[in-house]
Amino acid sequence: MNKKLFAMLRNTGFACAMVAASVAGSLAVAEDAWPTQSVRLIVPFAPGGATDTLARLLAKELTVDLKQAVVVENKPGAGGNIGSNVVAKSTPNGYTLLFGAAGNISVNPSLFTNMPYNPETDLAPVAVVAQSMNILVVPAALPVNSVADLIQYAKQHPDTTNFGSSGIGGTTHLAGELFNAMAGTHITHVPYQGSGPAMIDLVAGRVQLMFDNLPSAMPHVQRGELRALGVTGSERSAQLPNVPTIAETGLPGFEATTWFGVFAPAKTPNTILDKLNNTINRIMQQPAEQSMLQSLGAYFKPMTRPEFQTFVKKDTDKWAKVIKTAGIKIHY
Repeated sequence: MNKKLFAMLRNTGFACAMVAASVAGSLAVAEDAWPTQSVRLIVPFAPGGATDTLARLLAKELTVDLKQAVVVENKPGAGGNIGSNVVAKSTPNGYTLLFGAAGNISVNPSLFTNMPYNPETDLAPVAVVAQSMNILVVPAALPVNSVADLIQYAKQHPDTTNFGSSGIGGTTHLAGELFNAMAGTHITHVPYQGSGPAMIDLVAGRVQLMFDNLPSAMPHVQRGELRALGVTGSERSAQLPNVPTIAETGLPGFEATTWFGVFAPAKTPNTILDKLNNTINRIMQQPAEQSMLQSLGAYFKPMTRPEFQTFVKKDTDKWAKVIKTAGIKIHY
């Protein structure tokens, strides 16, 4: 190879390296400057529910902290799969985020026969926003006063003990199936179109128990229409400190909570994900947000990104076993 050709190739290689370094530097600067435009926060459920309420609370505070508009977009359908898939297929630049929940992240992969995305590989966990527990309630006339009593009653009346839920595959359904699996009972699931109709039949005694959310069940408990046997969390609820956990009163190890959190498309830069995690953890520990969560029957425990990822994986594995045992499937 002659000297001129060698020099030309050497200079070309040096120029390419310089260009690559320049591009990498520009990308790093762009990541550090994020966000420089508005951010979409996709809620894969209809407006008005708990997921939507929490997403809008967070979006309002993120807009202030990030100094860019964080705009909530509702894209409901297929148990949250439609909106989640939009985010999973989006450009990983931090400008399209998902406000997910246990249902569309941990439950759906085992529940649906044809998932359009894989939460584990297509989405990056960013930060948990809230967790909430349900409460096991029975009609006041049912002759049981504890979880242990209920287990004994269900085994003695296998054909007439039923639990209501807000629908197939929801937390109020899966909590009941987990109870069956751990207690060795065969309580029949009766799905309703929402928790409201299920609660009407529970108060009337047409179903014998329900794992309802705290805010909607508490008024009935306070009026004496329902008896609270236990909460589904690992700790007692601040709203009902005198009600024990189900694990305390007859079913050690029982826990069935739901959670809400922010996700980004896989391969979103770590600098952006870390900034979001730190910001969300700071926001959700503020007094106003803590008060709002308490009014919704929810609570917040900060997690790092690795902690949140481990939490989601554990939750996913748990519900996969419950769904397989109960033989639940949804086709779409």
